[in-house]
Amino acid sequence: MTAGLRKEADLMEAHSLKNIEFQKVLNLSALVEYQPGQVVSRTLVQNSAVSVTLFAFDAGEEISSHSSTGDAMVTVLEGKSCITVGEQSFSVTGGETIVMPAGIPHAVAADGRFKMQLTVVFP
Repeated sequence: MTAGLRKEADLMEAHSLKNIEFQKVLNLSALVEYQPGQVVSRTLVQNSAVSVTLFAFDAGEEISSHSSTGDAMVTVLEGKSCITVGEQSFSVTGGETIVMPAGIPHAVAADGRFKMQLTVVFP
């Protein structure tokens, strides 16, 4: 490995963020692509304190009901989804955010294709 590549690799290891370019203006929605019949994810941060993941849902795809030990915040980047938190369902569209408290079952279903950013903060 050349000195330049080694220095770049060392810098990446020193940061909590991964799978994303530094010092560049980015469109988060463009960092994850739709795939037919799938939910595609791209993890940006994963540690004991926080998780940040981008998702692209094809129409009709979902993440079934589950709960988390951390508070979760979904920000819809594009499209529309139905998000269930406990017994309530919410229609969430591009630019909107919903918080799902720790320990409460929640689910995410695509209402057409949509992309979201999921941030989970652990106690």
